[in-house]
Amino acid sequence: MVLVTLMWATAGVMTRQITDASGVEVTFWRSLLAASCILLVLRFTRGQGSLRRIPWDEPMLWLSGLCWAGMFTAFMMALSFTTVANVLVLSALGPVFTALVSHFILKEKLPRRTRMTVLVAAAGIVYIYAAHLTLGYDRKLIGSLIALLVPICSCAQWTLMHRERKRLAQLRAEQSQRAHAVAISERTQAVSNELPGDAVAQFQNPALELAPPPIQASDMVPALAIGGFLSALVCLPFAWPFQASWPDMGWLTALGLFQLAIPCALAVVASRVLSAPELSLLALLEIIFGILLTWWGAGEIPSSNVVIGGSVVLLALAINEFLGWRQVR
Repeated sequence: MVLVTLMWATAGVMTRQITDASGVEVTFWRSLLAASCILLVLRFTRGQGSLRRIPWDEPMLWLSGLCWAGMFTAFMMALSFTTVANVLVLSALGPVFTALVSHFILKEKLPRRTRMTVLVAAAGIVYIYAAHLTLGYDRKLIGSLIALLVPICSCAQWTLMHRERKRLAQLRAEQSQRAHAVAISERTQAVSNELPGDAVAQFQNPALELAPPPIQASDMVPALAIGGFLSALVCLPFAWPFQASWPDMGWLTALGLFQLAIPCALAVVASRVLSAPELSLLALLEIIFGILLTWWGAGEIPSSNVVIGGSVVLLALAINEFLGWRQVR
């Protein structure tokens, strides 16, 4: 997940290198290229016929794809209206939304460490960009409102996957209980019918019990491709006719593959073992990496606000992960 945030953080630097394409066209090409790359990766890593085996009629897959489409579109469109700082600081509200949804909708009691980390990390991010977050102009206001869709869609995505994990866990528990009940019933029937001893032993041998195959989790990686194609489809009417030059296409390819497709696929993998609040908290590292990349790529020296606020965020993340590790042990 740390690698994911590092790759995500390159969006601002790469986007500012594009000179001829409009914001809508940048969003179109980035989403389309990312979706195409994901399908190619699935094809070559999972063998022939892998795309046909994807459950395209699964509602969860399309709901997840819709969330990804919202994030893909809102982030790039917001960058075309307002500054990177405005977009990043509003995207940092994801942990707050996720924690609130986990508590009020999923009815989960958040650990005190998570609640405190959310507050401290959010305060650190606000402190970093407090002097730069301006809503005085209509264009910046529109961009900031669009950027607000990023944490909302991100919160919906992680919450959706978290609820899916809980549903699968419940189904597997019910399946195990039914299999156990059937085994007991068969043993009882065998004894009541006074079957030979070897037959009774057969029912008492767990290795010989017939159990249904375990319920498998849905593969959510194809949802990234769905999200990319949906985003591109929405942007296509507004992006035509295309204005991107060949150098622009090089940067757009890098955006689609290295900044979007690969890190998003890794984020899906990380979501299988990390909780929704932890994912959102780790995603805050994108802000810190974005500052460092801007310093390196554009020569922008971070101010004292950036140094202090970034240190607060990193410290909060480190303490939260350390306490979570101790709790697991």
